[in-house]
Amino acid sequence: MIVTGKDLLKFGFEGADLGAALGYVNSRDWAEGELETWLAANKPAHKLPLQSGVDYAFNLLAGNDAEADNVAKVRETMDAVMRTPTVRAGAVMPDACPAGPVGTIPVGGVVATENAIHPGMHSADICCSVMVTEFKDSDPKAVLDAVHSVTHFGPGGRQNGKRFTMSLGLLDAFRENDFLKDKKIVRAAQEHMGTQGDGNHFAYVGVSKASGNTCLVTHHGSRGPGAGLYKLGMKVAEKFRRKLSPATLKANAWIPFDTAEGQAYWDALQLIRKWTKANHNALHQATLEGAKGQLKERFWNEHNFVFKKGELFYHAKGATPVDADMLPDTNGTQIVPLNMGEPVLLIRGGVTERNLGFAPHGAGRNFSRTAHKRAKAGQTDAAIFAEETAHIDARFFCDKIDISELPSAYKPAATVRQQMADFELAEVVDEIMPYGCIMAGDWEYNAPWKLKARAKYAARAAAAAA
Repeated sequence: MIVTGKDLLKFGFEGADLGAALGYVNSRDWAEGELETWLAANKPAHKLPLQSGVDYAFNLLAGNDAEADNVAKVRETMDAVMRTPTVRAGAVMPDACPAGPVGTIPVGGVVATENAIHPGMHSADICCSVMVTEFKDSDPKAVLDAVHSVTHFGPGGRQNGKRFTMSLGLLDAFRENDFLKDKKIVRAAQEHMGTQGDGNHFAYVGVSKASGNTCLVTHHGSRGPGAGLYKLGMKVAEKFRRKLSPATLKANAWIPFDTAEGQAYWDALQLIRKWTKANHNALHQATLEGAKGQLKERFWNEHNFVFKKGELFYHAKGATPVDADMLPDTNGTQIVPLNMGEPVLLIRGGVTERNLGFAPHGAGRNFSRTAHKRAKAGQTDAAIFAEETAHIDARFFCDKIDISELPSAYKPAATVRQQMADFELAEVVDEIMPYGCIMAGDWEYNAPWKLKARAKYAARAAAAAA
């Protein structure tokens, strides 16, 4: 019996699957009933269409035109996200802002999915997180100087001789995971330990309002290892998207949890979480020793991760979990930084219909970095810096000011705090009042491509003048 393409189309085979199946079934001699059994067991999964849209909690209000524009963009992109076939619930936090093209989960977005891990919903900065160390009796300046001497901001990792040691047990676990055994990821895991990257990542020193003790707060994600895992995860998710739901946006492709790939990716996420926590801890311990301080307490939480509760996977793109079921190794107090000039909030909360077990992760932005810089045209970076950081010891690791990370680049802290209270997302239990902060700064200013661009601009200007 010759099986034709038309025969297989009836069972849902198409494209490459059709050709492969056609060749296979016609290469065998089938006993009565065997072909039908094989076709029933191997027919492609039904293609999942987009949903009409799942309702979600919108904990974000606009107080001016800029905020209104941001709110509209957040709602537009979240509406598209909620049409993804795997989505069952969602929420938007007061710090929300767009994070890419329409359909990309916004910063401050929470999306719960069934049997699906969406790499695009945690993004490349997997397990972006914050850690607090409270010192028993240390001077804030001594702690800020100490962390400045031991940390590393900017691209890449540490040079030989200056690297922090990665535990052999964790390194072996990387090498045993189907995703993390990638040579580039293993190398990055070793080189990037003890680094903080760039962007909005920081080392902040302040004083607890409740205890009067000095506290160190660090903010960073999983660096190169996490970025490598994200890249591989997106490739696998895209294969499943084409097979299971071509109508789904590429940004929202997923890996089914009940597959070998899904299990390996979930395990990889847990290892990346361990690596990131170890990275924070290494910097905190080195600072503690450098400042000759004594430890009172240390705790942390991630705000850019995937959390499993029951049968659902909660994807938090910049949202802080307050649900005890999602906090396996914290003391229940969560950390919410706002900007370098404002207090870091320590919060507690529970699960409500509005928050799905999450709170804001920070202040968020109403404008992009580029738009903020345009709005400051006519003022020097030095003048802006002096005005906005007069009350704190603000430092940029590369010694170049990045005005897109100064307080005015973010939403007003008071607005985020008020909306967090109004929507009953969490309660502030303490504040770490600012003393100083270190960020990467504009490390690209003297990068080769920037120097080349400036040279070309100068040459054209000289030629025009001549």
